[in-house]
Amino acid sequence: MGGSGSKTKGVWPFTSSGAGGEAPGEVSEQCLARLRGSKNATPFVFTRRSSLYFDEDGDLAHEFYEETVVTKNGRKKAKLKRIQKNLIPQGIVHLDHPRIHVDFPVILCEI
Repeated sequence: MGGSGSKTKGVWPFTSSGAGGEAPGEVSEQCLARLRGSKNATPFVFTRRSSLYFDEDGDLAHEFYEETVVTKNGRKKAKLKRIQKNLIPQGIVHLDHPRIHVDFPVILCEI
């Protein structure tokens, strides 16, 4: 039971690779490169992709609707029709305060 794990061996800086016949205390060059890369990474996020759009008039919103008049059985009824064409995404937005990246593996508060 519990056979859902990956069959490939991961490269960890504190364990031996097992395949190369290295001693447990030695660290391969690949492990060192991975360690150096992770030390340069920051846990903070300074920008994000915005979910807002510009329309043809330059208005900024999450969604745009157009009011249309529908005549049914002699009665006029106003309906809102969602506009999905000719919208331009706002793009990258700089955050006021840095956020911690969701994939950063650290415990912030221990209970």
